[in-house]
Amino acid sequence: MTATQIPDTTQAELDAALQRAAEAAEPFGAQPPAERARQLRAVADALDAAAGELIPLAISESHLSEGRLTGELKRTTFQLRLFAETIETGEHLRVTFDQADADFALGPKPDLRRMLLPVGPVLVFAASNFPFAFSVAGGDTAAALAAGCPVVLKGHPGHPELSVRTGEIVADALRSAGAPEGTFGVVLGFEIGTAALRDERIKAAAFTGSVPAGRALFDIANSRPKPIPFFGELGSLNPVFAAPGAVAARGADIAKGYVTSYSGNAGQLCTKPGLLFLPADHGLETALAEESAAVAAHRLLNDRLHEGYCSRRAAVTEVPGVRVLAEGAAGDAADGAVPTLLATDVDTLLANREALLEEVFGPLSIVVTYSSEDEARRAAEAFEGNLTAAVHADDADTDFVATLLPLLRDRAGRVLFNGWPTGVAVSPAMQHGGPYPATTDARFTSVGTAALDRFLRPVTYQNVPAALLPPALRDDNPWNLPRAVHTPR
Repeated sequence: MTATQIPDTTQAELDAALQRAAEAAEPFGAQPPAERARQLRAVADALDAAAGELIPLAISESHLSEGRLTGELKRTTFQLRLFAETIETGEHLRVTFDQADADFALGPKPDLRRMLLPVGPVLVFAASNFPFAFSVAGGDTAAALAAGCPVVLKGHPGHPELSVRTGEIVADALRSAGAPEGTFGVVLGFEIGTAALRDERIKAAAFTGSVPAGRALFDIANSRPKPIPFFGELGSLNPVFAAPGAVAARGADIAKGYVTSYSGNAGQLCTKPGLLFLPADHGLETALAEESAAVAAHRLLNDRLHEGYCSRRAAVTEVPGVRVLAEGAAGDAADGAVPTLLATDVDTLLANREALLEEVFGPLSIVVTYSSEDEARRAAEAFEGNLTAAVHADDADTDFVATLLPLLRDRAGRVLFNGWPTGVAVSPAMQHGGPYPATTDARFTSVGTAALDRFLRPVTYQNVPAALLPPALRDDNPWNLPRAVHTPR
């Protein structure tokens, strides 16, 4: 049972939710894209209309500010509408025809018609750090629904009341807009989540959270008698490298931007820069210390995260060769997470990789000094997969950047130039994913319109009679879809 005494879903209730989702899969996936787009917009409208109810609930359960949550709800409904716009034309189905060709160079070629189909019911594990945008009606849910997949949402224990109420609003909006019963449902409970992941009616799953939890779920998904795709966003350090020319030209701005980025939202963002690499003679310690000392402590999302932050903070600060550069103000939150900026050098970092190259969820980051381009390169080579990597450089830093960019590209899904990784645009070109352990499949993104590709699979119909083809593949094109047609040469 959750802390607010909302009971966990029973096994019988889970079975009923999974069965409803399974029964909804065929009719929901068979809808014209324009119809599903209308249903997504109905969900967005319903959430906007309920803001006065949902935001106070989110404040009470997350300790996040009204301003932050208002913006996050706006992001949530924006991405629902963006997915609606994306699927409306049906371009995402990538319909392709190869017409029959008796004279094909390799022998007679049959009539081939290819399209993408929804994979079926998707299990989404909601995240704690974004109670709207990565939770019940967040990006994973929006992408799965846009692809035509029913969603069973495992609510996060950090905001159970918000999860239940948001789920009711989403389900009611879908139902009123004509979606089949069972298109969306919320379940609660740790054991219930793992039971759902093991159930054969679930055809794919998405997760945002810690490396240990995500890895455990990933292993369950892959150990099933019939393994399923598991799209996990797990952990990321998001290193930032500042080149000597950039530091000399605008060091104060770099210091200010860095502190704002690592301490914003109490460091509870998956794209928080965990390390900043500076040349040994950077001369920014005073500026960095002053900026960090001015940041007040803030309560984290829940007690478990606070305890984890304090434990990791203690472990990192005790590493020989690591010193505290600055601590933020205690502020009004006696139980808040104190912003902490640490300092070390590349040799210490590389000698203590297990302790220092592990994500700290909360407002802590490490300034690492390098004495040469070779040291910066060796540091970059030490990283595993990340969501992001960034470089701050000027024209004088061309050689430095040319050395680093290929290394960072191989270790991150998004490479930034003269910017900070916090702030992830919801757009077609966004890549929010990276090599493990950032995500379990670096080929995909969990933010942006390309996210729906995770929940589609290709099917080719060969010489199928016209009367038996799905609407998307018929010659008369009743859905008016764009299609690529390859005619005989």
